[in-house]
Amino acid sequence: MSESKKILDVQNIHMRFNSKGICVRAVTDVSFTVNEGETIGIVGESGCGKTTLGRCIVRAYEPSEGTVLYTAANGEVIDFLRIDKKTMKEYRKEIQMIFQDPYSSLDPRMTVLDIIKEPILANYPKMPKAEVEKKVMDIAAKVGLNTTYLKRYPHAFSGGQRQRIGIARALVLNPRVIVCDEAVSALDVSIQAQVINLLHDLQKEFNLTYLFISHDLSVVEYISDKVGVMYLGKLVEYAPTKALFSKPLHPYTESLLSAVPVADPTVQNERIPLEGEIPNPANPPTGCYFHTRCRYCTETCKQEAPAYVELEPDHFVACHRARELKLRGFSYDE
Repeated sequence: MSESKKILDVQNIHMRFNSKGICVRAVTDVSFTVNEGETIGIVGESGCGKTTLGRCIVRAYEPSEGTVLYTAANGEVIDFLRIDKKTMKEYRKEIQMIFQDPYSSLDPRMTVLDIIKEPILANYPKMPKAEVEKKVMDIAAKVGLNTTYLKRYPHAFSGGQRQRIGIARALVLNPRVIVCDEAVSALDVSIQAQVINLLHDLQKEFNLTYLFISHDLSVVEYISDKVGVMYLGKLVEYAPTKALFSKPLHPYTESLLSAVPVADPTVQNERIPLEGEIPNPANPPTGCYFHTRCRYCTETCKQEAPAYVELEPDHFVACHRARELKLRGFSYDE
């Protein structure tokens, strides 16, 4: 893995949805950087904006504000959100996405062979048929699919096999960055482990960079180099995985970590429950968005939004009391 070669620089991303005069702030002022070969985990409760953020980065959604600077394979740095559609098609090959639902993300009327080769035909329409099929066979074998079954339809495959099809489709164009949107959440636990290990092996083989979106902190801890925690559309903490798990600086992160199951049945992890519901993103609270559910809340938290600052080396947090609180992390064996 390259130690310091930046591949993505996400700057001040905002995503607002407007409907019938109501503005929903799905993502608000999110910034972070990703180095080549890294896996960045993005976690948070359902509705926190993590999937929307991923879709903004691949430009499935057009963000309301912000930039995504991408260092292409040729060394050119481009703003992925500002290029025209023709140029975007050229660079889209290098940034792909694996979708959450392995059932609805595959066209039931297409064979697996056609599903995997569709990106090739869209980008290289003059590629010889034999070469296309060979490329599909090679990538299918890489992800653990039986190549003799590629002319079958998606309904003939299990959930884990369907997700492997989705992974093959994302890999067939030789991308450099893959956004994994809850890529294992719809799978059984044993199958989750297989797919995670597959993603880990593919990353080593192809020097892939992952943005791994998930609500499962156990999975994120295993696969990620750094972790970003989102709450109500904002990034409230961002740090190397070990630092974030062992020494969280934001109360929300502390609460999420307390819910991580402990593998040892003799050890009982004390839960730190969050009271109340996630506020309405169409009408967020004043001050710190988290203050309505935070047990450490002060009057300052209710009135002033905290700055997002680097409190420790490479450890960013948005919390007024981050310097004084001693929060409980998650202890795990290395």
